[in-house]
Amino acid sequence: MAEIILHHYDLSPFSEKIRLALGLKGLDWRSVKVDPVPPRPALDALTGGYRRVPVLQVGADIYCDTEIIFRALERLAPEPTLYPTGEGIAKALSLWWDRATWKPAIGVLVHHIGEHLPEAFLKDRKENYLGYDISKPAMAPMLPAYVQQLAALARWLSSMLAENGPFLTGGRISAADITCYHSLWLLRANCGAEMIDAQLGLGPDIADWMARVAALGHGRPAEMTPEAALAAAGAAEPAAPTLGDNDPSGIAAGTRVTVTPDDNARVPVTGTLVAADTQEAVVAIDSPAAGRLHVHFPRAGFEVLPAAGAGASRAA
Repeated sequence: MAEIILHHYDLSPFSEKIRLALGLKGLDWRSVKVDPVPPRPALDALTGGYRRVPVLQVGADIYCDTEIIFRALERLAPEPTLYPTGEGIAKALSLWWDRATWKPAIGVLVHHIGEHLPEAFLKDRKENYLGYDISKPAMAPMLPAYVQQLAALARWLSSMLAENGPFLTGGRISAADITCYHSLWLLRANCGAEMIDAQLGLGPDIADWMARVAALGHGRPAEMTPEAALAAAGAAEPAAPTLGDNDPSGIAAGTRVTVTPDDNARVPVTGTLVAADTQEAVVAIDSPAAGRLHVHFPRAGFEVLPAAGAGASRAA
């Protein structure tokens, strides 16, 4: 099997999700650190311009978005599974939590450390990623609402733990735990655990649960340069997709398509549809730096549509 390569940066909460998943599965992996603010030329060459982090690479197959990275890791190392009680509840809870908590978590974060965020980071997130100003002055008027929202949602986590046991969906850790952990980790790691616990009313049950999640660790990483990762992709061939034929979109393989997140950072990736089912779409791109690549996206949270003037292509 080709090496597992993760493109990430330390303070990215979404990267922390994947680092913990690698820890759960006890995997060896290569760590490619990227800048929090683009440009990221080597990563762009692998993804066709997808601008969010993290990105997982296995040879010439590139996985964009944490949900599809989880799916890839399940294929590579089925046990311990990320879905011990089944995929549905864990995936639905993960998507809800990511979208419901992201803006409130940023609002609380910048209240505490906003003055330390670089201007280039703030400008990029406003103009190219989130679409709104996350500077401390801009977020300050809504701070009471952000605290209220996070406190309410965290109470739901407490209820789930009380009902289900040590983890959110039962006796074994799942993708839901790793996902719901990451935004609280962002706040507690950067603003102080005692401060955040008091501000959001987080009790010992949440702190103990977070300690159990953190105990997964990050597996066994080894540093790798972006240039080496690009070379690894260029030396490999994409794997043949193993998806079924149950794609409800009706878009034929071989069609030129665009794949765009449906929430923020709406930068389309254009390529040739190779395969798709209800959960995943695989798009081929030809990278001048790395040759033919297969870029994988989840269906939930993304729009896969025929590109302008698209037609079937033999290039797939």
